[in-house]
Amino acid sequence: MNQTNPKQEKRDEWMGQLHRNHIQQVARWRHQVLAVQLSMLVSMFLLWELAGRLRWIDVLLFSYPSKIFAQIGKDIASGELWAHVAVTVGETAVGFLLGTLVGTLLAVLIWWSPFLSKVLDPYMVVFNSMPKVALGPIFIVMFGAGFTAIVMTTLSITVIITTLVVYNSFNEVDSNYIKVIRTFGGDRSEIFTKVVLPASFPAIVSTLKVNVGMAWVGVIVGEFLVAKQGLGYLIIYGFQVFNFTLVLSSLLIIAAVATAMYQLVVYAERKLLAGRR
Repeated sequence: MNQTNPKQEKRDEWMGQLHRNHIQQVARWRHQVLAVQLSMLVSMFLLWELAGRLRWIDVLLFSYPSKIFAQIGKDIASGELWAHVAVTVGETAVGFLLGTLVGTLLAVLIWWSPFLSKVLDPYMVVFNSMPKVALGPIFIVMFGAGFTAIVMTTLSITVIITTLVVYNSFNEVDSNYIKVIRTFGGDRSEIFTKVVLPASFPAIVSTLKVNVGMAWVGVIVGEFLVAKQGLGYLIIYGFQVFNFTLVLSSLLIIAAVATAMYQLVVYAERKLLAGRR
């Protein structure tokens, strides 16, 4: 017959209470952060609205929130906005996924061959420092003025960033783990699958968050150069007709959609890393 230990029960109860207190404290901290963030955002919009209505700023250039939201509402009601958003989000998603996949595969290839790593190292540095906007016209000539040219412009940004980040994470793996595999006769493939890849998985997943921003930059730059549809096209069109309310409404939509996409990636990252614990 099992007998309970009063001291052990008291200790378990105390530890459980500490854990619950910690969870509550973390939850309160997150709520406080969110409250401050929302307060800052609302205050910024209110101040912007006040500055616009009192003509503290040039409303032709900077507009103000009520006009911008009215512009968004009009574009939604007309049905024109959804097509532009769908085009830009589709291009961003393709550039994001392809950039992450191709960049990771290139990092694996370079890590696998030390000779190739030495050969490509200066080229990667030069290509990373090159202004990607300059490559846009080349992509337009090569692939035509359309979806492919925009995606290629996006890949020129996301692939090199992913390659450098993932490759550096491969090289930062503790060498002692690699020595253990080699001691037991493991080859390079076993070193990669049993040590390097598992240790670098968090860095690879974190690269997704970096690539969200890079993909949006690439797509908008590509749409500036060539698009006839999309949020980047709306920004250029707004500048051409001096409708800066349209420009700012497009920027606000980009910020909202990019934030939503980023939060999806953060959620996926949390799930993927939690599944490895």
